[in-house]
Amino acid sequence: MLLKKLTEASGISGNEKEVRDIILDEIKGYVDNIKIDKLGNVIVYKEGKNHSKKLMITAHMDEVGLIVTNIDALGLIKFVPVGGIDKRILVSKPVLIGKNKIPGVIGSKPIHLQKKEEWEDALGIDQLYIDIGVDTEEEAKKLINIGDYISFDSDFVEFGENLIKAKALDNRVGCSLLIEILKETKDIGFYGVFTVMEEIGLVGAGPAAYSVDPDICIVLEGTLCYDVPQIDKHLIPTYLNKGPAISLMDRTTLFDTNLRKKIIKIAENNKIPYQYRKTAMGGNDSGKIHTSKDGVITTTISVPCRNIHSPTSVMSKYDYENAYKLLKAILFEYEKGAL
Repeated sequence: MLLKKLTEASGISGNEKEVRDIILDEIKGYVDNIKIDKLGNVIVYKEGKNHSKKLMITAHMDEVGLIVTNIDALGLIKFVPVGGIDKRILVSKPVLIGKNKIPGVIGSKPIHLQKKEEWEDALGIDQLYIDIGVDTEEEAKKLINIGDYISFDSDFVEFGENLIKAKALDNRVGCSLLIEILKETKDIGFYGVFTVMEEIGLVGAGPAAYSVDPDICIVLEGTLCYDVPQIDKHLIPTYLNKGPAISLMDRTTLFDTNLRKKIIKIAENNKIPYQYRKTAMGGNDSGKIHTSKDGVITTTISVPCRNIHSPTSVMSKYDYENAYKLLKAILFEYEKGAL
């Protein structure tokens, strides 16, 4: 399964090569032009009918993770996060370090030895370490180096009713959707862009948008879901199993109202379930894309994911399938000049 292959690959911000290689292998023969820019963005063009408006569809390749900053005398690894990670989820998690994927486990002082105040607050990053099963700094340095990337070790698992557990659903889910639409679409000309380093400040999106210079951009994402009973309904950003989420606004973008209305009409006309992303928290590549050159009209379509930015994110196959149906329907309207 494509999504399994993508989520189990390592692609922390700035180190997307493994994911990029999978994408290039998957789309080979399905697109008419492929460019990899200086930052590592993959920019492809799918030839088809010419349109008055240039369309770009994007998904970022990178995921949150960690990076090695020090190796101590006992061979224990110190690290810092790459991207936004809740430090409370780190203790006891298995990880893979560097290009050789050396296994390790994130550890801390045992709870039996912690002071009362340490029980009450999450341990800081500086209080954590990674154990790779060696006893000395010299042994550790034979296996890893300072600056090596550290990814979570988490298998893709299908469970329950149509649910998937995996790491990096933000945003391999968007990459998977874009790959599938590039493979299936015929005679519709548009750009597909797989960006780098979104999680550390939307780094790749600006140069990619400048290069393509689109009129319209659809950003495909995995987004936060917090559909639990203890929270007021108006504070729930998205729900599982209610369809793809269409963004109103976020920390970096007020999304174009007219384009959103057109997409909602497309969804309703095709009986595709959808929901709104009801929070302004977070941001995505639109933050840099919509201000490129003389401006780009943008929208974001997301698959809701519980436990986002963790080794155990959860999504619904139902939401994924309906996100794909909506994307296909939008392209059909774009072909008719109705977007």
